[in-house]
Amino acid sequence: MITLRRFPTLADPSEHPSVNPSPAPDPIDAAALAALVRPGARIAIADGCGTPRAAFAALSALARERGDLRALLGWMPAAPEGLDLAAFADARTVMPGWGLRRAVTAGDVRAVPARLSATPALVTGALRPDLLLVGAAPDPRGLVLGSEVSWVRSVIDAGVPIAAVVDDALPRAAAGAPLPDDRTYVVGHVRLGPEEIAGPAEPSPEHRAIGRHVAGLLPRDARLQWAPGQLGQAVVAAVLERGRPVHVDSGLLGDGVVDLDEAGLLASDAVATYLVGTRRLYDWADARGRAGRPVVHGVEHTHDPVRLAAEPPLVAVNTAVEIDRDGQVNVEGTARALVGGIGGHPDYAAAATRSRRGLSVIALSSSHRGAPTLVGRLSRPVTTASHDVDVVVTEHGVADLRGLDRAERRDALRRVWDLPT
Repeated sequence: MITLRRFPTLADPSEHPSVNPSPAPDPIDAAALAALVRPGARIAIADGCGTPRAAFAALSALARERGDLRALLGWMPAAPEGLDLAAFADARTVMPGWGLRRAVTAGDVRAVPARLSATPALVTGALRPDLLLVGAAPDPRGLVLGSEVSWVRSVIDAGVPIAAVVDDALPRAAAGAPLPDDRTYVVGHVRLGPEEIAGPAEPSPEHRAIGRHVAGLLPRDARLQWAPGQLGQAVVAAVLERGRPVHVDSGLLGDGVVDLDEAGLLASDAVATYLVGTRRLYDWADARGRAGRPVVHGVEHTHDPVRLAAEPPLVAVNTAVEIDRDGQVNVEGTARALVGGIGGHPDYAAAATRSRRGLSVIALSSSHRGAPTLVGRLSRPVTTASHDVDVVVTEHGVADLRGLDRAERRDALRRVWDLPT
């Protein structure tokens, strides 16, 4: 049984006179957190819906006071309220995501271009932190990760000290060992649970048409990857209509997996690295009182290209901001605005092209806000190469690019944008 420590064991407590052994009324012990942060430290903040947001105010105050602290961030599904990113001497993210768009645009955060499978090497190498701040769920085995694992397991395995905010409402959905007792220091205790992300608006008729096209491409015994959102919701709806079980192997896992499970269409235990959805999803994934449903794993497992390319056949369904006439894909944004990060898009696409009977699918509406999504030149650098795209789907149909030369691929793409060839 783990011994939860309110304060760290320090080699020389006199070096940290701010440590106060009296219990604090605030759920976050700012003095204990400060004692763990050396001058100029880089602090990695665990990402996802279970990010330790209860500690953001205390960490921001410490950053303002010290003036030399650095922050390392990952995928944030919502704006990190209470986290003053401008207070850090340097703040970087390996995946800007939806929640960091404004901070990146404002220049408070630098977005490092990296595919998700490369983040373990980054966070244990060039961007190795001095401290990891993480939310953790109590478990009979000790403290465990909750609604995501992502690149955090790599940092833990690298021996980095851990400041843990214990959150009684986090689901115990993570596979793997508990946090190591010898370098985990509890700096707070709350009952917040992961951020709830409401489902997207109802899919449009165009999205539903795309979803049906995608469902028609699935081979028997397919392993399906999709991203939450209107299009992902439409794909799940079409799979439910079709009634054929699928395996689910995806970077992000939303409420749609619960729909598949309740319909008896989940062929095996789902695999993901982040949960993003509502309490319904988190309750479904929670291992309390059951044999366990550890559905979230580290990036080293979820985004391993060899594992992904193996059987059952992987069908990776990804979307795009825009695609050019050669089939190159941009998911980062438009010329004027950041939309997202590279993430696992190229990882799943590349693995799916190598999966026998698998498919790398790019699915998107033919226009967005009146502008065509097929362009002559991408607004931003290429996210996914054209040779890692097998099929492109719009509401107008399916362009199967496999085995075609460059000219034939361009003609096939024009047809699913309803353009003359």
